[in-house]
Amino acid sequence: MFNLMKTAILMAAITALFIVIGGMLGGHEGMVLALLFALAMNFFSYWFSDKMVLRMTNAQEVDQNSAPQFYGLVKELAAKAELPMPKVYLINEDSPNAFATGRNPEHAAVAATTGILRILSNRELRGVMAHELAHVKHRDILISTIAATMAGAISALANMAMLFGSRGSDGRSGNPIAGILVAILAPMAAGLIQMSISRAREYEADRGGAEIAQDPEALASALDKIHRYASGIPFDAVEHHPETAQMMIMNPLTASGLSQLFSTHPATADRVARLMEMARTGSYPG
Repeated sequence: MFNLMKTAILMAAITALFIVIGGMLGGHEGMVLALLFALAMNFFSYWFSDKMVLRMTNAQEVDQNSAPQFYGLVKELAAKAELPMPKVYLINEDSPNAFATGRNPEHAAVAATTGILRILSNRELRGVMAHELAHVKHRDILISTIAATMAGAISALANMAMLFGSRGSDGRSGNPIAGILVAILAPMAAGLIQMSISRAREYEADRGGAEIAQDPEALASALDKIHRYASGIPFDAVEHHPETAQMMIMNPLTASGLSQLFSTHPATADRVARLMEMARTGSYPG
């Protein structure tokens, strides 16, 4: 319920932002057009944002025939978590990473890169996919998926503002407000992600994943290995769509500057330490 409330607030805030920007750029007509665009965006984000994120990351659906070992692993963990079987996707990227998306457990999907399948042992991969299924079980995949598509829309709006405010037909400078908007909209998109996605959700998904797999050490080992490999291997799809970085099990962005604003993950060392403490104390069911 809390995540649904956060999602509704996020959508309302984006609608208000679009209306204000529309008014600044085009007066009353701009406000009306922005409202229509925001309403359409809200509808699209709720029903189709998962498909958009999967398309952004070039994910390809697999099944029991095309990826039997990986699909079977997810199926086993979903049963342990008492979740409906999600759709399963692979991303042809060397960078090791994974994420979950969808609007609810009945319409969920999990995705992993081919790179993560190569570097992790089967035990470590179970820990990672259990983490992603914990996101599904906690129902925090909707807001992260919507936040990603909304941030992408804001970035697109910034590009529109740049065109709007470039130069008129007489060669003179266009609307000076548009230039200011270009400077603030991209950081605003990053701030939107920061406000909508709590770092605490990763700690909770780590704990939930350890409980599902009954193996906190496996996830701790996987996180440490992903951290060491991912820093040297770019995730091209996410570099082109940094708004999706917050959905990954670990932030894959390598660019400096603005892209770092999209970081919503706690330090890997802290996550590993918490998981190892769980393993030491046995503070998880089973």
